[in-house]
Amino acid sequence: MDILKKHRQKRKERIQRLYETHKRIHALLKEHGADILSSENFKGTRRHIQHGNMTVHSHVISVARYSLLLNRKLRIGCNKHDLIRGALLHDYFLYDWHDKEHLSERKRLHGFWHPGIALHNAEKEYVLNDVQREIIKKHMWPLSLVPPTCREAWVVTTADKYCSLMETIGLHKGHGAQAS
Repeated sequence: MDILKKHRQKRKERIQRLYETHKRIHALLKEHGADILSSENFKGTRRHIQHGNMTVHSHVISVARYSLLLNRKLRIGCNKHDLIRGALLHDYFLYDWHDKEHLSERKRLHGFWHPGIALHNAEKEYVLNDVQREIIKKHMWPLSLVPPTCREAWVVTTADKYCSLMETIGLHKGHGAQAS
């Protein structure tokens, strides 16, 4: 009976730690990305699927969360403001890349071109610094050929690859595109 009690207590503590971590991450996202999260164009990313049935909106929020977790776990020392803003805007291309009929020839090579398109769209709406630009521009490395040069871009690139894989194989599940 004592073993069962200890197991339940450990489980309760683990759930409490996860809840506290989730709350901290949510607070950081709001602190550093409130303007992005509340913008109409960003909200519009709920209409487009990224991988599997995960929307672009859910994907970039997941990438921001995992970037923060990776930074903390590995003690990388990234600037959280730049990390969050770059992660939230890394896929700010604002179109449905699955709709091949209505895409130009350039956009059909989405994996190669969308970082530049996302950067262009983000710069129209937000003031970005060099680190945030680097994150957006280089997150598709090695498709972007030139590797990231700052740790924040490496962290977001890594988190993006992880989230993309989990979404594609169905381990991270979204709820599909939502009408606005």
